Amino acid sequence: MLSIVTLISGRGSNFEAIVKTAQKEQWPVKFAGVIANHSAAKGLEFARSQGIPAYAIEHKEHASRESFDAALIQKIDELGADLVVLAGFMRILTPVFIRHFEGRLINIHPALLPAFPGLHTHERALEAGVKEHGATVHFVNEGVDEGPIICQASVPVLEGDDADTLAARVLAAEHQIYPRAVKWFLDGRLRTEGNQVKLQPPESQFFKL
Repeated sequence: MLSIVTLISGRGSNFEAIVKTAQKEQWPVKFAGVIANHSAAKGLEFARSQGIPAYAIEHKEHASRESFDAALIQKIDELGADLVVLAGFMRILTPVFIRHFEGRLINIHPALLPAFPGLHTHERALEAGVKEHGATVHFVNEGVDEGPIICQASVPVLEGDDADTLAARVLAAEHQIYPRAVKWFLDGRLRTEGNQVKLQPPESQFFKL
């Protein structure tokens, strides 16, 4: 049975979606822990309600990113993570951290990468006039939102949308594809070739929602 450790900064709605899907589908998985970078993160409350160990490692108590990441690595390794899931973790991770968990560190980004990496994706999508927006699950590498893409989902941009309505539509898509990508990893179905992730046996890795 593989173990997952999740990193959050806020309410952790994607973490909640993964846990609820795992419970519903009875995945053989251990949720070994949830770590937030501050104790006020709402997702810690959900973790505790599910009997999942919850921890806060306060980034403000560390003088540098390197020191904070070293503490994170120590705790994640202590918990025995086979997969590290970033679910709204709003800290930039150091290359040392990323290399330590290479191939088992995944993130979800609220845009159809490579379009709109970084922050404020919904505002930028509206400003650009795109007709489709969406979400991407990807392995994390040392580039900003540049890691190999595991799967994507698109949603329409509707007349009258603002950043909030578009964000809500994208978040609903995130809650569908992130659990799916995690399950693929747990089942050993992901094969990375260069910057491409292929699913074995083959299946669509793009969803139009």
